[in-house]
Amino acid sequence: MHNKINISEIFYSIQGESSYAGFPCVFIRLSGCNLRCTYCDADYTWQDGETEYIDTVIDTIEHYPCDLIEVTGGEPLFQENCLELLSRLILRKKTVLLESNGSFSIENVPLEVIVILDVKCPDSGSKDSLHPDNVRLIKDRIDKIPNSCELKFVLSSRTDYLYAKDFIHKNTLINTLPILFSPVQKGLAADTLADWIMEDGLNVRLQLQLHTILWPGISRGV
Repeated sequence: MHNKINISEIFYSIQGESSYAGFPCVFIRLSGCNLRCTYCDADYTWQDGETEYIDTVIDTIEHYPCDLIEVTGGEPLFQENCLELLSRLILRKKTVLLESNGSFSIENVPLEVIVILDVKCPDSGSKDSLHPDNVRLIKDRIDKIPNSCELKFVLSSRTDYLYAKDFIHKNTLINTLPILFSPVQKGLAADTLADWIMEDGLNVRLQLQLHTILWPGISRGV
């Protein structure tokens, strides 16, 4: 039986976030999300997209001259068949990134997938949504395959910054995997966040959304 999945959009662009920022990348953006974060820049994914066979999705991405693929959303793991899509991409010898809001367990995500996990801070409106097993699962994954996980914090305020700093120290995550601190556009000035990181000597990466710099004012397909 051919399985289907709900797609919001598929596009070819420059990766704007994570340690892979700057590389050409094909994005498979899935529809549906269980959270409603205050700063969401892809709220159009909350609506139903187009239902496609996974075979069709795979055929579509093969038309692009690129082997770096990101499965994003919405929340990709909100759809059960996301796991099949990830496995199929790995079988095609793709480098696969999964960007998740962290509220679903990553236990069954193929080990070959690079998981970029979002930890929601207080101003997101979705604080405490992180699945209780995911910190342990992150540590298990990076023990087996170093750099197979990245942790992302989207920050709107000093409160969010302090929350994120406490989280990574409390869970002994510093120096174990890439940790990304990203300021909310029109919420927290990037230079202010940079000052806080330097003042604390925090070994995290300041992440700006490269695609918003390259294509300002365009919210989809970049």
